[in-house]
Amino acid sequence: MSEEHDTNNNNLKSGSNLEKLLRKGEFVVTSELGPPRGASREAVEKKAELLKGYADAFNLTDCQTAMVRLSSIASGAILLDMGMEPVVQLTCRDRNRIAMQSDILGAAALGMKNLLCLTGDHQCFGDHPEAKGVFDLDSINQLDMFRQMRDEKKFQSGEDLKTEEPKLFLGAAENPFADPFQYRAARLAKKVKAGADFIQTQIIYNVEKFEEWMSMVRAMGLHKKVSILAGVTPIRSLGMAKYMKKNVPGMDVPDELIKRLEGAEKKKAEGINICLEVIERVRKIEGVSGVHIMAVEWEEIVPEITERAGLLPRPTP
Repeated sequence: MSEEHDTNNNNLKSGSNLEKLLRKGEFVVTSELGPPRGASREAVEKKAELLKGYADAFNLTDCQTAMVRLSSIASGAILLDMGMEPVVQLTCRDRNRIAMQSDILGAAALGMKNLLCLTGDHQCFGDHPEAKGVFDLDSINQLDMFRQMRDEKKFQSGEDLKTEEPKLFLGAAENPFADPFQYRAARLAKKVKAGADFIQTQIIYNVEKFEEWMSMVRAMGLHKKVSILAGVTPIRSLGMAKYMKKNVPGMDVPDELIKRLEGAEKKKAEGINICLEVIERVRKIEGVSGVHIMAVEWEEIVPEITERAGLLPRPTP
């Protein structure tokens, strides 16, 4: 949040359940749902049913890894129909500032209250590498634009909104592990200044380094201005762990973790155990307000993780 946390529900920015729970000081859980590569409402509903009741809000990815998928906003509307709270992800890759502002007005009009601002994966990684990336803004500019629409009732151009402003709880992603490491907290500060109310981090496997980052965050007082949700993901296989270590920029997968998986007879079960251990450790870190469980295309494992981690039942706002 751009100001220090309130302990009550006064001056809510969106009135979302996620915002209310964080204001109450609850340890929140968000999870992630990948929309299908097709026009199936049923596919969204099937995944959503697996997750319902096991998290407080649910991220809808926006053509993750630059692969064409059902719209995150359309998917969010389906979740609202199911009585679930969406966190709409919106990237800068595919839209200029006109389109982004229009899409968010539409999302707000449909009842969506949480937004995660992202620059987006480069299109060269997806199924249309020849597509032209827009990148009119980056995620920091995007945050500032949506904050201005909400708080000042102005478009990015400076023109006034003519009707109701979009009441949004604004989020951003942050990578605690990327180089140069010593500037990562300063980058977070820029997102907080731009308008971030909550942060969902990169996947955490190196808890010691994450603790070091959180120490820098606390030294800057940022943990009192923004809610930080620690990103966690169960590892499905040794191959997945090795791939993330070698090929995913900014991902820190310790050698000890690789060796542990190599020695495990049941690698998928061991990957779940590692995820649970990470959750247990990050819950104890001052300034961590919750966890974001990323199990895209493995949504059925989320109930087991939340139950075994002692995160159930979920609180009411």
